[in-house]
Amino acid sequence: MTQELIDLKNSILEGRYADALAIVDELEGMSKKAILRQIKSFLRILLIHLIKNKLEQRLTNSWAASIRNAIREIKEVNIKDNKTSYYINLDEWGNLIEEEIIEDAIADASEEVMNGKFTRSQLSAMLDKNQILTTATSLLALTYTYSPKELPAIMDDYLSQLAGGEDWINREK
Repeated sequence: MTQELIDLKNSILEGRYADALAIVDELEGMSKKAILRQIKSFLRILLIHLIKNKLEQRLTNSWAASIRNAIREIKEVNIKDNKTSYYINLDEWGNLIEEEIIEDAIADASEEVMNGKFTRSQLSAMLDKNQILTTATSLLALTYTYSPKELPAIMDDYLSQLAGGEDWINREK
């Protein structure tokens, strides 16, 4: 990106405004790509923990914290600077999860679910992907409705509905 900024400065100083605009477009594309990569990373973490929760039928403090953090970070990164639009709209999550993220999340979760007892393909066969997708999109929908201040309490309510969530919210072992 440093070279692009140098080229942009030189283009402006030399009056080559068409070149400068082309560089601005390139920088904008690079920025969006980095943001989408960051969102996908948090989304993968969210899915891993939802998969673990579903298959192990429990919710640990660590998993709850990871789910909450992933949702909080996605909310923060997904909203554009204008504070009125998003990089990924609510109706786009399903395709993103199904087409790009779910298989990676299953592969990573296979290393953790029941201490790595199942291969990726075994775990994939055991998993109701539609249910994971529904749960994930429900959580992601919260990011469009609630403020960062409201989100933790809403997340606790939602997490308490997951498998093992009642024990988690009451801190029963």
